[in-house]
Amino acid sequence: MANYEGQVSSGSTDVRTGKMIFEPILNDGVFRFDCSLNDRDAAYPSISFVNSKDRETPITGTHKVPSYTPTFECLLEQQVVQLELPVGTSLYGTGEVSGQLERTGKRVFTWNTDAWGYGPGTSSLYQSHPWVLAVLPNGEALGILADTTRRCEIDLRKESTIRFIAPSSYPVITFGPFASPTEVLISLSKAIGTVFMPPKWSLGYQQCRWSYLSDQRVLEVAKTFREKSIPCDVIWMDIDYMDGFRCFTFDKERFRDPKSLVESLHYSGFKGIWMLDPGIKQEKGYFVYDSGSENDVWVQKADGTAFVGDVWPGPCVFPDYTQSKVRAWWANLVKDFVSNGVDGIWNDMNEPAVFKAVTKTMPESNVHRGDGELGGCQNHSFYHNVYGLLMARSTYEGMKLANENRRPFVLTRAGFSGSQRYAATWTGDNLSTWEHLHMSISMVLQLGLSGQPLSGPDIGGFAGNATPRLFGRWMGVGSLFPFCRGHSEAGTTDHEPWSFGEECEEVCRLALKRRYRLIPLIYTLFYFAHTKGIPVATPTFFADPTDPSLRKLENSFLLGPVLVYASTTRNQGLDKLEVTLPKGIWLGFDFGDAHPDLPALYLKGGSIIPAGLPLQHVGEANPSDELTLLVALDESGKAEGFLFEDDGDGYEFTRGNYLLTHYSAQLQSTAVTVSVHRTEGSWKRPKRRLHIQLLLGGGAMLDTWGVDGEVLHVNLPSEEEVSKLVSTSEKQYKERLEKAIQIPDVEDEVSGPKGMELSRTPIELKSSDWLLKVVPWIGGRIISMIHFPSGTQWLHGRIEISGYEEYSGTEYRSAGCSEEYSIINRELGHAGEEESVLLEGDIGGGLVLQRQICFPKNAANIIQINSSIIARNVGAGSGGFSRFYLKLFLYTNNNGIISHL
Repeated sequence: MANYEGQVSSGSTDVRTGKMIFEPILNDGVFRFDCSLNDRDAAYPSISFVNSKDRETPITGTHKVPSYTPTFECLLEQQVVQLELPVGTSLYGTGEVSGQLERTGKRVFTWNTDAWGYGPGTSSLYQSHPWVLAVLPNGEALGILADTTRRCEIDLRKESTIRFIAPSSYPVITFGPFASPTEVLISLSKAIGTVFMPPKWSLGYQQCRWSYLSDQRVLEVAKTFREKSIPCDVIWMDIDYMDGFRCFTFDKERFRDPKSLVESLHYSGFKGIWMLDPGIKQEKGYFVYDSGSENDVWVQKADGTAFVGDVWPGPCVFPDYTQSKVRAWWANLVKDFVSNGVDGIWNDMNEPAVFKAVTKTMPESNVHRGDGELGGCQNHSFYHNVYGLLMARSTYEGMKLANENRRPFVLTRAGFSGSQRYAATWTGDNLSTWEHLHMSISMVLQLGLSGQPLSGPDIGGFAGNATPRLFGRWMGVGSLFPFCRGHSEAGTTDHEPWSFGEECEEVCRLALKRRYRLIPLIYTLFYFAHTKGIPVATPTFFADPTDPSLRKLENSFLLGPVLVYASTTRNQGLDKLEVTLPKGIWLGFDFGDAHPDLPALYLKGGSIIPAGLPLQHVGEANPSDELTLLVALDESGKAEGFLFEDDGDGYEFTRGNYLLTHYSAQLQSTAVTVSVHRTEGSWKRPKRRLHIQLLLGGGAMLDTWGVDGEVLHVNLPSEEEVSKLVSTSEKQYKERLEKAIQIPDVEDEVSGPKGMELSRTPIELKSSDWLLKVVPWIGGRIISMIHFPSGTQWLHGRIEISGYEEYSGTEYRSAGCSEEYSIINRELGHAGEEESVLLEGDIGGGLVLQRQICFPKNAANIIQINSSIIARNVGAGSGGFSRFYLKLFLYTNNNGIISHL
């Protein structure tokens, strides 16, 4: 163990600085760092680690020392940890975050937040992962975890420098440097755990809506998927299935017989997933409230009484999942709930979100009576970031209680490092914009780089109305994310794949059929993610970490050896896409489904991937039918790949009842031999036809057929004939793209001579001091305010909770106003203003709400908001208003402190 090198500054006994002390833990290359021995003793148990004792137990008999040692500064009960790395280091990770893939220049705050309509500069989202993955200039990689549940600032604004700032005392754990980023993530998974093994059906497409308002509507949606031959495996039930938003209940009129509904879904090859929130209605006679009160399970205020906060049902109490008795209580409720035929559970609002609160959560002074192994009795600021993880854990354990022979499927909105052991996640309440489509790729990748491989966005965007081209393009790339679900907000237009016209419907059908053909590959990747910690989807630079030109690519990613290249720009389809390929052999392929709105696919030379039949749902496949192997040889004429198979659910695979086939291919003279190199497991190989497709380049292939398990040979023609095949294939591919019926470029244009913006697009207003983003579809609400002189951002990031907060009476039903506005006027300079926008929304009763947002001239630090209620047709229901007018001025000093008049 290193000697303590800290010192007390001469100016104050409250300041300590120095190099951190270390000890090796877990395995080679992993080190725990603390500020001092006293700090090591004062650190709380780890919640992120699978086994907290692993963090506390040093490895004996090793003399290895870390390659990089962090420094620390402790001041005013804050611990600042800094790690400086070589110039040219690229930084990634930081968990569920928005914005750019390469994180240099960013600052993140780990504080789980209900962040509806977040943007690229949002500083806190729904999950917290105090983790950074650093890729060194030579391609080696190092990971660093600040193992604290408290609010933590991750500051990456200085190049090649990582800073963590959080309340004292907490350890940091470094992993590596190792030879590759993948090795770092494997090492991380040994500490915080691997992803749960998902049931195979959960890898199919999943359709959701807030909300399908009756069982009949659910069955209608399911029926339409089958009639239109669009693959789908899951229909989701959002909060409106409940009786008055009471968890573990069903609406007696609209969802009278959930068992019958689920039976009908199962008959058609669908599963049903149902939402459960943590907010429990405070109502005597409601069995969950009564049972919880009797068992004393609620989070308390500082005075020892149960905390009550408003959520969907009104006044609610909240289970204290930090106690084992509460987790067991919840798990038993889940067990009984599953008996209704529930296939999976969706945990939402578990940051926890609380309405009618500026912070959007419960007070930090609330008390959790946690178990000793989690940290004991603490206030909410200690447990806030792990509340969602512990809820997901309780739900997962309840589903296992209900049926130990089925793998639970849980989706959680809030999470922390380690929540992948219990739940999948999605990227929250995004917007139906091209910016959010582009950002969704990096968000999924960052979650994977932070230990959570099972994630995806709301395809098409949650808030706002997607356009046909946006939805089709999003489905094209979203169909290849690890978790694949479409979801949309109440009040928006329908967002099912057939809702945007025939052209978009066909693109969605092609995209999802492509996903289902690749399910054997995706399922195999999840087996390796579950057993070894190898990520499922990774950035393109994982193909060659030494190549700096790949490190910032944001519109492509890898699914194992498959490179997915997507267009995320409205006017740039596949036919116009510029593709940057890593070094080596990369051979393009498709399934005869090339389309300008679908991504391009490439297979890395030296790889074999399995593909299945085009299906309508995962359970439809008969394993004895057919298996396809796509083969791409490397420079030496070899290739290899894996296929994992089991019964798709349950835990027999942990007892050896599975089949892991290692296929190999080798060029010998003028033929390629494909065979089974070795196998693992006792699962019997299905009797099926094997289709070999040898990729030649340019989409050209050579085919042969045989029986899986036998040795097959693909005869190669002469080089001249191969060249002709490639040339012909490239020509046919180009013709297919040209002849494809593209999705019309239809956007919702604004009527009126001065309507310059699109009503479905956030409007940007800019002055020398301010950049505002306004969204017409939620009452003209400002969703982001950036103050240039100070670099401070409000609303999206809520760095300053004392700042201006856009608010409305309907904020409790959704994160913004429900009134839809139209843009009446947009000016870039007129009548005493630099920039302004005028919006108008019909609020009923003959009234319209008119809103003008502008920057006055010669007052760069002022934002002016003029709101008017105007009676267009005064009559019954108008409330007697003819005109109501309110003017608001916001102004700042140079430090970005907002005041208002």
